[in-house]
Amino acid sequence: MARRKKILIVEDNNDCRELFVQLVNRLGYDTIEAVSGTGAINLASKLHPDLILMDLNLPEMGGGEATARLKANRSTKDIPVIISTAFHDGVYKNRALSAGAEEILEKLFSLTTLRELLGRYLSYKENCCNYALGKPT
Repeated sequence: MARRKKILIVEDNNDCRELFVQLVNRLGYDTIEAVSGTGAINLASKLHPDLILMDLNLPEMGGGEATARLKANRSTKDIPVIISTAFHDGVYKNRALSAGAEEILEKLFSLTTLRELLGRYLSYKENCCNYALGKPT
């Protein structure tokens, strides 16, 4: 039996974090939680999630800076990072993308949007692993 994919959810707002956890679990993924950019880096380095869903505006270290540090670390650089934000200003989004985030998920979003987004990145990673192992994709 295949192992369930693990998603690190990084959100400092308790209500938003709990909502993300419920939605991601409902889609069939396991979750790990962090409330800061520093916490995200520590957990990602130890637990190697399959994907990180990170808020842009976090205490201690913002999501853009945490993404840049994750992408600079050999052990976490290949973990896809999706930045979630309520900011609609292109400057903040561009900074996150420049830091190495794969994509921006704007709050408010539908469950369908979240499912498609997660499936796109997790399927890509799964297909790359299968290709590397010589398995058909």
